[in-house]
Amino acid sequence: MAVYNVKVTTGEMEHAGTWDHIYVTLIGTKGQSERTELDNYGTDFKAGDTATYTVKTNSSLGKILLVKVEKDPYILLPIEDQWYCSKIVVTTPEGDEILFPCYLWMSRGDILELRGGKATKVFEDDHPVLTEHRKKQLTQKKNIFKWKIMDDRIPHHFDDTKDLPADIKFSESKSSEIFYTKTFTGLELKFKGHFGSTKNWESFEDMKHIFWFKETDMSAYVEEHWMEDDFFGYQFLNATNPNVIKRCSELPPNFPVTDEMVQPFLEKGSSLQKEIQKGKIFIYDQKMMDGIPPRMNNGEPLPVTPGLCLFYVNPDDKLMPIAIQLQQQPSEKNPIFLPSDSKTDWTLAKMFIKNADLMDHQSVHHLMKTHLLAEAYCVATHRCLPVVHPIYKLLIQHFQYTIQINSLARKILLGPDGPLSMSSLGFDGLVELMRRSLPEVTFSSLCLPDNIAARGLETVPHFYYRDDGLKLWDIINRFTKSMIEIYYQSDDDVRKDSELQDWISEIFTHAVLKNKASGFPESFSNIDEVVRFVTMVIFSVSAQHAAVNNGQFEFYWVLNASLLLMKPPPTVKGQSSMETVLETLPNIGRSVKFAAQAWVLSQKYTDIVILGQYPKERFDDPEPKKIIKRFQDELSLLSKAIKGRNSKLEIPYTYLDPDQIESSIAI
Repeated sequence: MAVYNVKVTTGEMEHAGTWDHIYVTLIGTKGQSERTELDNYGTDFKAGDTATYTVKTNSSLGKILLVKVEKDPYILLPIEDQWYCSKIVVTTPEGDEILFPCYLWMSRGDILELRGGKATKVFEDDHPVLTEHRKKQLTQKKNIFKWKIMDDRIPHHFDDTKDLPADIKFSESKSSEIFYTKTFTGLELKFKGHFGSTKNWESFEDMKHIFWFKETDMSAYVEEHWMEDDFFGYQFLNATNPNVIKRCSELPPNFPVTDEMVQPFLEKGSSLQKEIQKGKIFIYDQKMMDGIPPRMNNGEPLPVTPGLCLFYVNPDDKLMPIAIQLQQQPSEKNPIFLPSDSKTDWTLAKMFIKNADLMDHQSVHHLMKTHLLAEAYCVATHRCLPVVHPIYKLLIQHFQYTIQINSLARKILLGPDGPLSMSSLGFDGLVELMRRSLPEVTFSSLCLPDNIAARGLETVPHFYYRDDGLKLWDIINRFTKSMIEIYYQSDDDVRKDSELQDWISEIFTHAVLKNKASGFPESFSNIDEVVRFVTMVIFSVSAQHAAVNNGQFEFYWVLNASLLLMKPPPTVKGQSSMETVLETLPNIGRSVKFAAQAWVLSQKYTDIVILGQYPKERFDDPEPKKIIKRFQDELSLLSKAIKGRNSKLEIPYTYLDPDQIESSIAI
């Protein structure tokens, strides 16, 4: 008689437990056990519980290959009673302890076959049962995770026309928290008469009181300093869209800024050309937006300004705007605005630059470059990598909730009444902007060290996104390299891993649409390529998303940045007033809708998994656990350093503090 101890852990989340009958069958190299019900005295499978059960066999089963888990209904409960199984640990008669990760929801009638926690590649499976299980699992996952093309010129996504699988849905707690956040935010706005109001704002002061209690130190700072030029420049380095400006080596011919125009704003005795040669002139150029038809409002096109803005790092090391042209082609009706113009002309010019930048940020740098690309990585991972594959184990946590949040974004944010569809470009315009931008997305542009170097921003002062981001990139890269080198001993291991090659091929096909010019790998030939690509994926879905997402509520205050502007920009200088500024802004109802959505998207919810945390125990080897611990220690040291620096800054930069970074795109 051989006795096997089977330790079962039920998830801690709400409603994870079950009253149903749970059965297991142990499958080994020398046979399999009988189907055994897991039933101890008292209540089994309560949320958060771990219990041990006994499975007896006539003789040893040899090496345990699989654990089959079945769920049958409890006769007295006619309603569905899902169960979340976290993991099963089997102790053999020989004393070996084998982890079988699960982390899946089971419905009545479901049958799961779990592999052990040891990561293996396809060519390492040494038993027909394991080989067949691997093939069967991928076939099943490809039937669930199917590609859908919303538009043939933007990244493909998960086919969410049917109900999402339970294992990629929000937890009950997250769904409840988002619901309550949205509900109570809406109730406050209705109570104050803001929700749906078609009235225009009467003063700047009124805009400071959209909410009663929803305020942070940063949002309060933005409300007080939004009109200042140095803060305008600061935002292109450290707000929600820090990836758009670049060093200016020569002025584009369609931006005829002269020395006479900007001399008063440069160092005394200098010139524009001298400052360009010193590397102190930078440019924002929204030419990608030029010619996109805007949204119609009451039969008239809304104003959209694909403008240019020139910046200068002054002797005080501040990035200052010194010239703005709001349309691409210079003309008498498209003047170059300067800081010496009237206060309202200059303010309006900056507002229109921020309007274009915000639409570019939301559609391209936020939605497409993080959310949509992450979904492509995620779907390919589910389709091409079985759960025992080392890259699956390494990455799957970094895709938690990404499919569901993207599905919601397509329905809500981009829906007919969604905030993005209400923007100046509208749904069609933003999609066209993404279409134009995807061919310009390169693999190197998603790798932060290359991105910074290509834009010539290595020495710009007070660029905290760069400083913190490069440190994070290095930490993630070291972690990824250490993890991958455990499982890939040679470049030949990479080349003959057919599942890994299928994975990167699907990403190349569905993320960048087979664009060879993107520099995305079509296949992997060596370990370094895998390390670099996986580093980029982890950085993009954690740190980069935090940088472009977490400050939305703080920086998207209606005066500082609005998705929608109602009146055309000035075409002649000296004719605007503060009343013009107020009339240019969206009405109260539209403004608060943007603000409410930004609040929801900037919150942290209780089941957040911070970068470096791996609560789901997927690795059953001691070496990965050591590497994860080292990764956590390095992130902790960086967090302390960032907090120390921030304590000395007037404007702390917190978005890339590892303590504030979620490990996946989950909101």
